[in-house]
Amino acid sequence: MIKTAFGTTKKGEEATLFELTNKNGMVAKVTDFGANLVALLVPDKDGKLEDVVLGFDNVTGYEKNLSFFGAVIGPSANRIGNASFTIDGVEYKVAVNDGVNNLHSDIMNGVHKRMWKAEASENSVKFTIESEDMDMGFPGNKVMSITYTLTDDNEIKLFYEACSDKNTVMNPTNHSYFNLSGAASGTTIEDNLLTLNCSNYTPVVKGAIPTGEIAPVAGTVMDFTSATEVGKRINDSFEQLLLTGGYDHNYVVDGWNGEVKEIATVEDPKSGRVMKVYTDLPGVQFYAGNSIGAETGKDGASYAKRSGLCLETQYYPDTINQPNFPPCVFGPGKNYTSTTIYKFQ
Repeated sequence: MIKTAFGTTKKGEEATLFELTNKNGMVAKVTDFGANLVALLVPDKDGKLEDVVLGFDNVTGYEKNLSFFGAVIGPSANRIGNASFTIDGVEYKVAVNDGVNNLHSDIMNGVHKRMWKAEASENSVKFTIESEDMDMGFPGNKVMSITYTLTDDNEIKLFYEACSDKNTVMNPTNHSYFNLSGAASGTTIEDNLLTLNCSNYTPVVKGAIPTGEIAPVAGTVMDFTSATEVGKRINDSFEQLLLTGGYDHNYVVDGWNGEVKEIATVEDPKSGRVMKVYTDLPGVQFYAGNSIGAETGKDGASYAKRSGLCLETQYYPDTINQPNFPPCVFGPGKNYTSTTIYKFQ
């Protein structure tokens, strides 16, 4: 474990970068500002280490971070239709920040832009944050934590825990963007081969709010049940792709039973890197980085449209308003826990 200064926030808070290294030389870097995942240095087929996640050199970049690079989103990831929901007969209204809807709880003031308390050990860092009742419009005094662990099997494990004294929406995720050729490679992810162990997805209407339907991917451009290039059909005139400017959809994990299982594989033919994704959650948002704006990232790297892809494990978007989606209400007597693993080989 190495700790270094990561800059000072506009509020005068001193951010810290925590660096973990395993026996294979793989490196993970995380910060207590927003519990953001800053870097993952992973060997390629020749053993060369390169950073494979998009991000910034210091806390100043993460204070802006409109694309949510590396961000821990909470308490509610993804979208809530009409920025409102009802729990126990009470209607709650949250930030209207994505058309008429809510996206990622609060874009400017969310937990991904706050200081978290850090507890570091040899191979892991646990970040914890408290969120008072009605913070960002969500009920309950909440305590949320995420523990990043780097294993000698080249896994970065994300373990989430949360509790609340009132029933509330609890659906966190990590919003890292991966480019297995290297975050500074200047390439897109369109030639990456993606496999999703998901035979169904949740179609959306304008605004990317699910219709409530769980639809089969078979016979459509949404099908990644076998390894397929991300860019092969991304510009097709399929209505779902037109609505979101490319892939930005929730996929339904096959055979979800609350146990950790493999749900996805990404292969980069250039570097030979392979990333497998495991989770105990029912859904994964595949986002192809369609809206990444031109900006400068770590070490002067230039990021642009589709410089990285996201596989955000979570409950379904707008699940709080969709009676046939898995429920994401947690509170007294029902704490939230989940595990997601990104494994490199």
